[in-house]
Amino acid sequence: MKTYKYIVLLLLACGALTPLAAIAQESARDITLSEARELALEHNKDIAKSRLMLEQTRNDAKAYKTNYYPRINLMAADFYSTTKGDFTIAGGHLPIYMLNPATGTYVPNVTIGADGNYILNQYADFPSSKMEYKVGNIFLGGVSLTQPLYMGGKITAAYRMASRGAEMAEENIRLTESQVILNTDEAYMQAIRARQLADVARSYKQLLEELLKNVESAVRHGVKTRNDQMKVQVKLNEAELAIQRAENGIRLSTMNLCHVMGLPLNTPLQLDADQFSDEVPLTAQGGDLSVAARPESAILQAKTDIASLQVKLTRSDYLPQLAMFAGYAYVNGFKLSGSKLLDSGSGAVGATLKVPLITFGERTYKLRSAKARQQIAQTEQQDLTEQMQLELAQATNNFDEAQTELSITQRSLEQAEENMRLARQQYDAGLEPLSQLLDAQAMWQQASADHVNAKCQLQVAHTKLLKAQGVLK
Repeated sequence: MKTYKYIVLLLLACGALTPLAAIAQESARDITLSEARELALEHNKDIAKSRLMLEQTRNDAKAYKTNYYPRINLMAADFYSTTKGDFTIAGGHLPIYMLNPATGTYVPNVTIGADGNYILNQYADFPSSKMEYKVGNIFLGGVSLTQPLYMGGKITAAYRMASRGAEMAEENIRLTESQVILNTDEAYMQAIRARQLADVARSYKQLLEELLKNVESAVRHGVKTRNDQMKVQVKLNEAELAIQRAENGIRLSTMNLCHVMGLPLNTPLQLDADQFSDEVPLTAQGGDLSVAARPESAILQAKTDIASLQVKLTRSDYLPQLAMFAGYAYVNGFKLSGSKLLDSGSGAVGATLKVPLITFGERTYKLRSAKARQQIAQTEQQDLTEQMQLELAQATNNFDEAQTELSITQRSLEQAEENMRLARQQYDAGLEPLSQLLDAQAMWQQASADHVNAKCQLQVAHTKLLKAQGVLK
């Protein structure tokens, strides 16, 4: 009765677990290589930072461009002071002017004395007066316009430097994207490799299980010894351990791929291994070592151009600078004897010219420093260009070697399959010992694993070659 209950519970458990397993299998997300690339490009933090840097440099360039246009400023000030006081204007005699008929002009009615002093013949008294003042509230407002006419090339050089900086930021995005694509391809192919190696391990285990059944049957009939059975069992134990390691590799490689794509690490994935053939079409060919299409080349050229513009920018500090200005100001306030003294506006226009004369060698030293930085940039460009050419040559060699390796492993796999078939026939016929068959099966497993590795390595080598050529998209 208890046995019957256990059987019922086991059947119920299997019935309950079957839908769960189906749901788990259905929940796996199908991801192709192109989709993995898109997700990685969408969620990569370095690309996001590069795009923000591009926005920053573009705004910097626009800001420098505004230096071509006039600056219009509005100014206003208002202050209040309790300062007040008074002063006295002293009185005195004022001469009276009379008409001179001979000249038709008015002259003062004075006589020059013997001592040379003037004596007033007629005069009018001017009484002294007391004046009071009060500062009170004073308002000052105005508008000014300044237009640079010639700044020694400073504005143009600065704007072009900022524009080249924006171009560098664009190329940096392309460089970051190509690196993300390469990382995604490597992670994707590692996950494919782990799954296929697991399939090879399971196939190898099935061969050993089938062989073990045959050997056990032969042992029961007294045809084979128990030693043969133990040999197969040892190999089977090793195969089970290899499967466990392969499954661990699947989990780790899947987590790594999820990390690259910006997905949760525990996201189940269904990869498409059928999209990869044994032969990879080379998208970009060419026997030369031109790296002009690489974003690194454009970045290095932009750095060199910026260093050249820095020389012009430094030189502009010591050239004449001409600008014109215009303005209007209004002042209101300050009372004198109870009347407002200031209540009017005025305009002005003019030009300024600045010509550096003596700098005690500063101009020479700064220009030498800027030219040295320019030469450093040129040297760095030449050196890194040669390094990229070496990298391209190495990537080309690696791709050629990967193609050759794939072809060799394909032939080796075919030979291992044929050798295993012949060894099985010879063993079943009693013409070869068990060890020969086990060796043939082990050789087949190794050949299968080598073929899987070669296929994945060829895909990665192809991606690296495209990146080295600057055409990876």
